[in-house]
Amino acid sequence: MSHTVSLIRSADLSDVAEYAYAATAPAEARLIFLAGACPLNRDGSTVGVGDYAAQAGKAMENLVVALKAAGAELDNVVSTRVLVASSNRNDLVAAWEVVRAAFGRHDAPSTLMGVTVLGYPDQLVEIEAVAAVSD
Repeated sequence: MSHTVSLIRSADLSDVAEYAYAATAPAEARLIFLAGACPLNRDGSTVGVGDYAAQAGKAMENLVVALKAAGAELDNVVSTRVLVASSNRNDLVAAWEVVRAAFGRHDAPSTLMGVTVLGYPDQLVEIEAVAAVSD
């Protein structure tokens, strides 16, 4: 699998963020737009009720499965959006730490957002992504 994503950093921006501020993919890359990965088992049951980190972990597992089905992997991700059903910053950080660890050295640009509610019963975390591959 070709790794087509280039992560971009700027010395003119804070280095506090745990991700690159921008990313590019070559013009010939095939873009993959993933639906939000949810913390659901195959039977539709919600994993880790009340546990932000457990839900982030399952959502990442499901994201990896969806990427693989599209012919991609985490290193092909151009950007993410992490949605956390909470107004408590500690809950957002708990989910973010799991997501960040799963990506390892590939620190794609990301947005972490607290939202009021997500779509499934007891759902606390959802992770959207865009990836790019060269076939």
